[in-house]
Amino acid sequence: MSKKEKLTTASGRPYFENEDSMTAGSKGPILLQDYYLHEKLAHFNRERLPERVVHAKGTGAFGTFKVTNELTKYTKAKIFSKIGNECRVFVRFSTVGGEKGSADTERDPRGFAVKFYTEDGNWDLVGNNTPVFFIKDPKKFPDFVHTQKRDPKTNLKSPTMMWDYWSLNPESLHQVMILFSDRGTPNGYRFMNGYGSHTFSMINSANEMVWVKFHFKTMQGNKTFNASQAEELKATDPDYAQRDFVKAIDKGEFPKWALKIQVMTEEDAKKFRWNPFDVTKVWSHKDFPLIDAGIMELNEIPVNYHADVEQAAFAPSHVVDGIGLSPDKLLQGRIFAYPDAHRYRLGANYEQIPVNRPISPMHHHQRDGMMNINGNGEDNPNYFPNSFDNIEADKSYKESPLVMYSNIADTYDRNENDDDHFTQPGDLYRKVMTVEQRDNTISNIVGAMSGIAGSKKDEIIQRQLSLYYKVDNDLALNIAKGLNFNFKS
Repeated sequence: MSKKEKLTTASGRPYFENEDSMTAGSKGPILLQDYYLHEKLAHFNRERLPERVVHAKGTGAFGTFKVTNELTKYTKAKIFSKIGNECRVFVRFSTVGGEKGSADTERDPRGFAVKFYTEDGNWDLVGNNTPVFFIKDPKKFPDFVHTQKRDPKTNLKSPTMMWDYWSLNPESLHQVMILFSDRGTPNGYRFMNGYGSHTFSMINSANEMVWVKFHFKTMQGNKTFNASQAEELKATDPDYAQRDFVKAIDKGEFPKWALKIQVMTEEDAKKFRWNPFDVTKVWSHKDFPLIDAGIMELNEIPVNYHADVEQAAFAPSHVVDGIGLSPDKLLQGRIFAYPDAHRYRLGANYEQIPVNRPISPMHHHQRDGMMNINGNGEDNPNYFPNSFDNIEADKSYKESPLVMYSNIADTYDRNENDDDHFTQPGDLYRKVMTVEQRDNTISNIVGAMSGIAGSKKDEIIQRQLSLYYKVDNDLALNIAKGLNFNFKS
């Protein structure tokens, strides 16, 4: 074996904490001083141009959101202050890993991003069609996505890369189980749910805070393709989801989703079996039941795809008064990564582009830069405070304090006291999936793992099967049988 080389930053500094971000305590928020997190994410955001690094292919529409249940008990967000309140929305659906020309029915998570144009500014709820994700720390994101893209030598998709990575990261099991079920090949965009995935917060007028998760439940019914149906459409209609979505709205069959929330108090969070901010875990609906919030209807296809769908820019950092963030590590990384990606792809003034522009007035001192299309502040001051304009900071909008779980900053192991990667995937397999769904999942995994090749093939397969064995014995043994592999349990 060749001599091992030290991992370094781009400037050559040897570096150890490559997978765990520096946080204020094991459950606390990420610190700005974690410069290598910034280096990894900033470089990753600039690896491709001009299409999105992820979520490159998608479709979108405008519509309306109408509140069906006032939520003033939980939030002071004005949109939820009264039943019947409405606002305009823009939604972009997408595949995640494929390029812009890839097929719509690829086995892949689907992006589900919603921009609410509220009177207090834009609120972006940027999630997927799954309630969990593959990783729980943003430092791992560039590495993970590289495995879903193309081999640096062959420029081909590589099952070996994918399964090597997943087998070395058991936290990915829950999402991988969902991905290789038929939920990994949804029937277009109209018949799938959407999730904020992360834990967010709500703050009411008394400054009382709760943790929340957001769910968009399709009102068209959940529909998926099995593997053979998805493969057939890849060949016959690679733009199936786009075509289905546009045709439905053109015919007046406007798709709708019911927005619901789960609520967890701080006391509940302290007693929760898992880290409540771990995006690889779900909250039980039995323990934290869904609460109705509103109905979203999409009814207007943009006149120009590039102007609106391609230039749409969503960011989890775009929250409004009464809706906040959480110490979810992956969410904290996305707060930086998404706006940074937009500034690179669309320019520093991307929020001036019409599809991204809020309906509420904008008053700030940002000037110059690419894509400045709103008069650049004309002759008004470009600094604050000043003696000439009447812009002031409104103290009533001061953010509520974020709960801190430690006063010690360190790079905590993302799995410290939180390494149960097997219970929830096992429950999904045994308690949620039907017999047919379990059979399809096994078949899909066998098909995907059959592509593993190279000198490490047996090692990767054995390692991944060992993880599946911890999820469910029969699951692992059936996959091994399908692979004709001599699995050592």
